[in-house]
Amino acid sequence: MRVSADGSHLVTGAGLPFFYLADTAWELLHRCDEAESRMYLKDRAAKGINVIQTVILAELEGLTVPSANGHLPLRNLDPARPNEEYFQHVDAVVRLADSLGLYLGLLPTWGDKFNKKWGVGPEVFTPENARTFGRFLGERYRNNNVIWILGGDRIPEEPEDFAIVRAMAAGLRAAVDRRQLITYHPQGGYKSSDYFPNDDWLDFHMFQSGHGGSGNKLDYKFPPEVLAEAPGKPVINGEPCYEDHPINWRPVNGWFTDFDTRRAAYWSVLAGTAGHTFGNHSIWQMWQPGRAPISSARTDWRTALRYPGVRQMGYLRRLMEGLPFWELSPDADLFTAIPNSSGRETLVVRTQDTGLVIAYTPYGDRLEIRRDRLPGKVICSWFDPRSGNSIPFKAAQTEDMLLFDPPFEPAPGNDWVLVVRAEDR
Repeated sequence: MRVSADGSHLVTGAGLPFFYLADTAWELLHRCDEAESRMYLKDRAAKGINVIQTVILAELEGLTVPSANGHLPLRNLDPARPNEEYFQHVDAVVRLADSLGLYLGLLPTWGDKFNKKWGVGPEVFTPENARTFGRFLGERYRNNNVIWILGGDRIPEEPEDFAIVRAMAAGLRAAVDRRQLITYHPQGGYKSSDYFPNDDWLDFHMFQSGHGGSGNKLDYKFPPEVLAEAPGKPVINGEPCYEDHPINWRPVNGWFTDFDTRRAAYWSVLAGTAGHTFGNHSIWQMWQPGRAPISSARTDWRTALRYPGVRQMGYLRRLMEGLPFWELSPDADLFTAIPNSSGRETLVVRTQDTGLVIAYTPYGDRLEIRRDRLPGKVICSWFDPRSGNSIPFKAAQTEDMLLFDPPFEPAPGNDWVLVVRAEDR
């Protein structure tokens, strides 16, 4: 895997554009045995996911409570002394992901192990053992389908935090060279470019729009900011709102639905990201009855596998891979008076010659464009992000305008993707 020559997207070793589509399973390596891991990975691969984001030194007492196989990851809480028995299970999951054509977005550690701030900890890293641990991981998994993700829901605050992150990256690089990509997953409301805009070890940037509210503007505001701060490196939303997560962490506010996760995804991707990360609140923590729920998790993770959001992410990937997504650029002024507030913001992208135009309307609002803004005759379709189906249609016309009216009346969740292409394209 590498970054494209123009810095806009990721590319496989075979030179093919790679649309990053991740599912979030932070506790997979800690809380699931091999049979459960196999069931989970096969389910996600079948639904179109191609990256699984998970953590080696997990958040939820990952250093002090044994894994599902009965092992702790470190001896005496020392990153320079990894426990071989624990890592044999990690090996098995990595091999299984490889066999399914999945990449593991591997976090060496959750952020509380170097900057506790909140959570369980304990802080166990120094720059010296972080480099050692990074090199150990790189040497062990350098020949597997792995993308390295540092950070773990934390921002570096003290000089030592920066030194630990950079030392771990240096250890990884010493082992993998440029064979594998490295990025950074910050806490909610932040971007990796806030802290590492020019670091050579970081191949692409991540931001976290987070779980603070429905219709989070950070989903579409952060991508152009990152691309301006750190040109030449792609960007991914590494943690948007999770399906079945309480809005702003409080059940009284309601729960994020598959519509919320769809809107976050299309907003992020059409704002300029090179892919997207999905998450379900019960699955990231592998919650089941008998385990303490984090932030009011309420659904057995095996049941949550059947929730609709992840399959709809697969439709997004299929749509984008059927298009030259790396050639699309945002153009908020292409359509006339598109909605731009209150959760119904419509995002528009196009190729340089406007031979292909994509627009996402979260509420199914009617869209209008001046006829002279499009080249020649066009073919139009509505892509349904709930079902993955496309509906060809002929746009209504006035003397100067083309009108695009989605099915049904405008309402939250009646979201549609407009695809307009030149007839000869």
